[in-house]
Amino acid sequence: MAYVKPEEVVENMLQAGAKKAGLPVKQLLIRGFLSGAFLGYATTLAILAATQTGWGIAGALVFPVGFVMIVLLGLELATGNFALIPIAVKDNRVPFNRLLVNWTWVLTGNLIGSVTYAYLYCIVATKMGSIDPATIPALQRTITIAEIKTLEYAKLGFDGTIAAFTSAMLCNWMVTLGAVMAFTSTNTIGKIAAMWLPIMTFFGLGYEHAIVNMFVIPAGMWLGADITIADWWLWNGLPVIAGNLFGGMLFTGFMLYWSYRGTNHQN
Repeated sequence: MAYVKPEEVVENMLQAGAKKAGLPVKQLLIRGFLSGAFLGYATTLAILAATQTGWGIAGALVFPVGFVMIVLLGLELATGNFALIPIAVKDNRVPFNRLLVNWTWVLTGNLIGSVTYAYLYCIVATKMGSIDPATIPALQRTITIAEIKTLEYAKLGFDGTIAAFTSAMLCNWMVTLGAVMAFTSTNTIGKIAAMWLPIMTFFGLGYEHAIVNMFVIPAGMWLGADITIADWWLWNGLPVIAGNLFGGMLFTGFMLYWSYRGTNHQN
């Protein structure tokens, strides 16, 4: 049968977490780099779709293409690993230090890939800086999004940090669910359809995803947004990574583990 039951899904999550935790640093960097770039592609496509149609939901409908490419190719996305590897550690499949190695190097790869794509995108979109971004709706929208994701939180101070953290938590609840939903089918079309649902949901609702922001914010800065590197990391980068980690680990990883692991296995 194409459908995989939840108990088997959780076992697949544990196996995937253990496999990811065992990858060498070189693979974590390469696969992380590709994931960051692919999410950059998907984000530019989504922004273009939203500006062309005037409907934000159009962007959400197409954004999951990036996530699908990442999962089907077995690449490394830190936000997905926030759910899969902690439960593998809890289940004694891998030691805790491998979790730290994976998260550190995958985040690094994701960042390099996202920023690299952002730079190359800006070269093409502005024709090496010869076109004013303000004259292109998709570029202006990118600038606006980058400023909203940093400066609007900065205006609110600590409340902004809490809002960013909470938005990131809600985001990665859905993103990690996308990674897990891929295990609910044994055929490619089924995997794509299952992944599409939660990924479309998080993007449509505008929640904060650290890796997407690693593209959007640098791209906005290169296009002329009034943002500093400190603005990026203080008001978005760090609280969003923390929120993504907490949301993915608790609401998807451990809640599914607690729900279904005990039904057929006792530690």
